[in-house]
Amino acid sequence: MSTLQEVEVAIEKLPKEDFRQLCDWILRRRDDEWDRQIDEAAAAGKLDFLTAEADAARHAGTLKNWPGETR
Repeated sequence: MSTLQEVEVAIEKLPKEDFRQLCDWILRRRDDEWDRQIDEAAAAGKLDFLTAEADAARHAGTLKNWPGETR
């Protein structure tokens, strides 16, 4: 496996279009990892407090719409 330094040198040599495609791939991979972490946290109950807070706000009449929503 290449070292990070070797990868960085190789990236510096990429044509612009290949670099753009690599950036897109890295961002998709980062987003997929974030989604996986959120799914795991939710499945483990670590985000239940958010539901409880929203329910309490709804019952108190203080729940606000998500920015941009008009319901």
